[in-house]
Amino acid sequence: MIRKVLLILVIVALSIIAVDLFTGTSGVNTSNKEPEVIETPAPILEYGIPVDSFNIVEGQIRWGQTIGNLLSGLNIRNEIINKLALVSPDTFNSKKVKAGNRYKVFYTKDTVNAVAYLVYGHSPIDFYIFDFRDSLRIYPFQKEVRAVRKIDEAQIKSSLWETMKSSGINPVLALDLSDVFAWTVDFFGLFPGDKFRVMYDELMIDSTSIGIGTIHAAWFEHRGEMNYAFRFEQDSVASYWDEKGNSLRKSFLKAPLRFSRISSRYSGSRMHPVLKIYRPHTGVDYAAPAGTPVVAIGDGVVIEKGYNHAAGNFVKIRHNSVYTSGYNHFSRFGKGVEKGARVKQGDVIGYVGSTGYATGPHLDLRFWMNGKAIDPLKVKSPPVEPIKAENLSRFTIARDSLLSLLDSTKVVVPDTLSIK
Repeated sequence: MIRKVLLILVIVALSIIAVDLFTGTSGVNTSNKEPEVIETPAPILEYGIPVDSFNIVEGQIRWGQTIGNLLSGLNIRNEIINKLALVSPDTFNSKKVKAGNRYKVFYTKDTVNAVAYLVYGHSPIDFYIFDFRDSLRIYPFQKEVRAVRKIDEAQIKSSLWETMKSSGINPVLALDLSDVFAWTVDFFGLFPGDKFRVMYDELMIDSTSIGIGTIHAAWFEHRGEMNYAFRFEQDSVASYWDEKGNSLRKSFLKAPLRFSRISSRYSGSRMHPVLKIYRPHTGVDYAAPAGTPVVAIGDGVVIEKGYNHAAGNFVKIRHNSVYTSGYNHFSRFGKGVEKGARVKQGDVIGYVGSTGYATGPHLDLRFWMNGKAIDPLKVKSPPVEPIKAENLSRFTIARDSLLSLLDSTKVVVPDTLSIK
């Protein structure tokens, strides 16, 4: 009898162990394998919102539509919409909502299908989040801007802008590149065959370009002459220098306005388009659309501002004891431009017009040296202070590094920077 009981107990014990091992409830890992870990995928975030948790509908602000109209159309309760009037303009200014701007509505994935969020895009970078989950909360959101380093080159076929556009380069780069070489390259006299190479940052949001960032280095071959530019910081100020450490910033700009064309040059005898007589033309005419900003070609003091029948609205600037420049036919003057006012190189002093003796909108630029009229296109402009001796070795290292990258094969440099 006892043997039978012991036998039964042994059989029961063995059965329990077998079941335990089979089901794995003992917690003892009898194999050498690590227990499998199942990872939960991270939520997909957009504007900080887990988008996979919502149904999303996109839309565009219509002409005349207010943010209140939009919310009312989304069946947001009136008591919540009325709270917009209490929101500080520093938090969200409803008067600045623009037609054409886009928005996204986030609906809950349930039978209620309620609006949880509204995201309004104020600009490619700036957004406003309307959180309706608990009454109303509005807060800003900024998308990350990445600076993607690029190297591009092209040969001039027509204008710099058109050359970049036809070469698949962001044409906005033309504006910044012309600023870098404004003192050394005559962009109104480019020749087919002139060429350039430039290393720069293109600013991206997601996969969309929003503009040009920093130009780090470039060369521009103009009329067979190589012009280099290297960005380098001296005395906490970043500027551009040539390969010898001379500043690219000169006393005078090559031209007082961007991307126009020379319609008439300096001449000892020219048929006047209005008077129909031959007379000297001691200036250079730049044809440009009315309203094009005109800048001072150098630092100086406004010594004359006024109107006469020939020049129309005009400004004259004395730069130093030797040089004076004049600007004729303005449609209007720049802000703060008065006789005796100090202006800096690049300040807007007026806008292209056709006042005075003019058959169409253009700028007539004049230049005097020691009181004698000279050809503005032939002025030799001295540079400002070069790299200081104590900074020269640091500049040389930076120049050689940039030049090595600039002269490498045309590539998109993979390094990117995040701009907060």
